[in-house]
Amino acid sequence: MDKYNVRATVRNVSFLSTLITTTKDGKKRPSIRFWRIFTIVLVHLLFVLSYRVDVQILEGDISVSRILGFHLADAFMSLQVFLATHEIHVNLLIGSLSILAFYIIFGGRGFCSWVCPYSLISEIAEKIHENLRAKKIVKPRVFDTKWRYAFTILFLALSFASSSLVFEIFNVVGIFSRFIIYGYFHAIWLVVAMLVVEIFFSRRAWCRYVCPVGATYSLLAKPNAIKVSWDKERCDHCLVCTDVCLVPHVLFMTKKGAKTDDSKKLFRIAGADCTLCGRCIDVCHQDALKFDNGFKKLI
Repeated sequence: MDKYNVRATVRNVSFLSTLITTTKDGKKRPSIRFWRIFTIVLVHLLFVLSYRVDVQILEGDISVSRILGFHLADAFMSLQVFLATHEIHVNLLIGSLSILAFYIIFGGRGFCSWVCPYSLISEIAEKIHENLRAKKIVKPRVFDTKWRYAFTILFLALSFASSSLVFEIFNVVGIFSRFIIYGYFHAIWLVVAMLVVEIFFSRRAWCRYVCPVGATYSLLAKPNAIKVSWDKERCDHCLVCTDVCLVPHVLFMTKKGAKTDDSKKLFRIAGADCTLCGRCIDVCHQDALKFDNGFKKLI
């Protein structure tokens, strides 16, 4: 992908081409998307190796696991367990606090781009959706992203009322993760159904409007040390970044005429929904976007 000579929108470039980016001096190197996919594959390869050949580095699945014997647990999963059983389980508490601490410092919704396996196939579905839009076979449908919080409250309430983990019946993230690790089971057809919805009805619908896991991690985004920063003076407002963004509303300031502080040149993307996927950085032909490491300011 040569972002300096092609408007690298989802529609204009092939999925595979986005894994390699061309620098200004013509050199090719792996894109941020490549490293994200590498991380997702590596995490699940370790899960598979643990299950298949007993290489006990990372055991379990995306919801509850152990890394070198140390417990990790998805925070939303732990909330469901607490509400369903009315008990605080020590291992889940330790695992959840560990994960929460990590994402509060580093990532917020970084889980959604760098760990979640469903995000990978959803990006492929996104490409198919945009190709169909170009042929006017499907229409764009956008909804309020706050629906995620409504679904979060609903599934927690159902866990409390039913004493069971209702969300896990529908959780395409957990289902797909377990499918990769343990093999076929019938619930995988829910993942297929969700992909069909995203291809023919609404782009990235699960991640944008439904997923309580992403909603939970978005609440941790404000203090993150690592964010995307935007250079106002470099930007030419082409909006390719918003085209590729999973949650384009976080890049509202890149629109021409958007209200920003005139005294500032650099802005950190403050939106809680930013997944740190780096797609905006990969495609910006003005290099107006980059990762900003807040730890440097403490040194």
